[in-house]
Amino acid sequence: MAEKIIILDFGSQVTQLIARRVRELQVYCEIHPYNHIPTIDSSVKGIILSGSPCSVRDEDSPRVDLSLFGELPILGICYGAQLLAHQGGGSVQASQHREYGRAHLTGTKDSILWDEISNSSQVWMSHGDTIMELPSQYEIIGSTESVKVAAFAHTSKPIFGIQFHPEVTHSTEGSIILRNFVVKVCDCTQDWTSDSFVETTVANLKEKLGQDKVVLGLSGGVDSSVAAVLLHRAIGKNLYCIFVDNGLLRKDEFEQVLESYHSLGLNVKGVDSKQRFYDALAGLSDPELKRKAIGKTFIDVFDHEAHAIEGVAWLGQGTIYPDVIESVSVKGPSATIKSHHNVGGLPDFMKLKVVEPLNTLFKDEVRKVGKTLGIPQEILGRHPFPGPGLAIRILGDITPEKVDILQKVDAIFINGLKSEGLYDQVWQAGAILLPIHSVGVMGDERTYEQVVALRAVSSLDGMTADWCHLPYEFLGKISNEIINKVKGVNRVVYDISSKPPATIEWE
Repeated sequence: MAEKIIILDFGSQVTQLIARRVRELQVYCEIHPYNHIPTIDSSVKGIILSGSPCSVRDEDSPRVDLSLFGELPILGICYGAQLLAHQGGGSVQASQHREYGRAHLTGTKDSILWDEISNSSQVWMSHGDTIMELPSQYEIIGSTESVKVAAFAHTSKPIFGIQFHPEVTHSTEGSIILRNFVVKVCDCTQDWTSDSFVETTVANLKEKLGQDKVVLGLSGGVDSSVAAVLLHRAIGKNLYCIFVDNGLLRKDEFEQVLESYHSLGLNVKGVDSKQRFYDALAGLSDPELKRKAIGKTFIDVFDHEAHAIEGVAWLGQGTIYPDVIESVSVKGPSATIKSHHNVGGLPDFMKLKVVEPLNTLFKDEVRKVGKTLGIPQEILGRHPFPGPGLAIRILGDITPEKVDILQKVDAIFINGLKSEGLYDQVWQAGAILLPIHSVGVMGDERTYEQVVALRAVSSLDGMTADWCHLPYEFLGKISNEIINKVKGVNRVVYDISSKPPATIEWE
């Protein structure tokens, strides 16, 4: 049984970062809501308690019964540390001022957590409460200039609390502290690699699926492509892939991607359903209505094609770990920013069991697995592309004419990024067709044509993103080329909004 670390989520916005840092240590971990604790068996090597926007002083703040974890090592981070102190009988009080930002940690007592940590190490504070008094069974092991109890440890058990966030990059040696806990305290072996993942997953898929047939909808993106190759390695010809042209793909993408899939040896059927999607979208401007119309049409098309294959028992999906995490709320339903196209979209009438070989991986891990599987870099290095395609990059209603304009603009932008060596420096890029016209002059004539916005962001996982500082010369060249070559566009703007507060897509 593979060893793992369990991270209990109390609602922090950076809980996923803890998991990413642990995974970077080649140790498998899982995030679970504090109120849905998984079975604690012999595979669990340690517990990490996340931060939270709540205060332990509030009556309805999230709690957990620490006795459930027996003698397992525990690391409480920020709220998690306050919870350890509070539930142990210590005192947690509101700070006189919010402790937020950089601080310098000094180890006041030798601890395994401080192995290879420099004195006065920079850490990141973000809390409104302060631990004023520790329970008798704990002792202080670290302080900062303004926080006396910045880190503490149990006197006889492998239980630690730290008042700062080691998972963020502002804590310059935070990854070493996490390594000391995960590897030295929890005794994890650091053998969770992309090679081991492929070997284990293929063996599990063979056992799970046997001789059953699986149908998988391909999108041309990294996730579905890696899922397809993993499944193909396990069950070969019993995997049936369907690639639907919804008329909302990038220019020439359907033909190019279909060819690349055939070169991987996949059994793929391409389905031209452009008109069906255009008909379903006719007259719709609201982004949620567009997403739902696309989702329903895709399911109808996919269901028809799946039923043409005799004896299919499973639906393969490229769901990845952030999709799973975001579909589970810590404290009841969360606000809907936009409907998700991966989780929960399978209608009951399809009567298929679901297999999701990537649902424990983050995006960067999916790419590593893809490289191990020998998938070409042109597929693995592709920018993320939204499930609804260009429909949510065309603000307002959708027409084939608008799609044609945006495809041409997008192709100039993306090809320009590639030719200038900028593509791999950008996490995601695209063009947006705005529902406005602007006055322009071409030759001696007045024009009144459409405006397009270019968008390029840098990110690790899409949870947060910064706009890319592309060279002015490049932007000027691309703008000129778009206006000269794409009939119907006379103005180009560049989006310099980061996420948050803006989202990456406009709809």
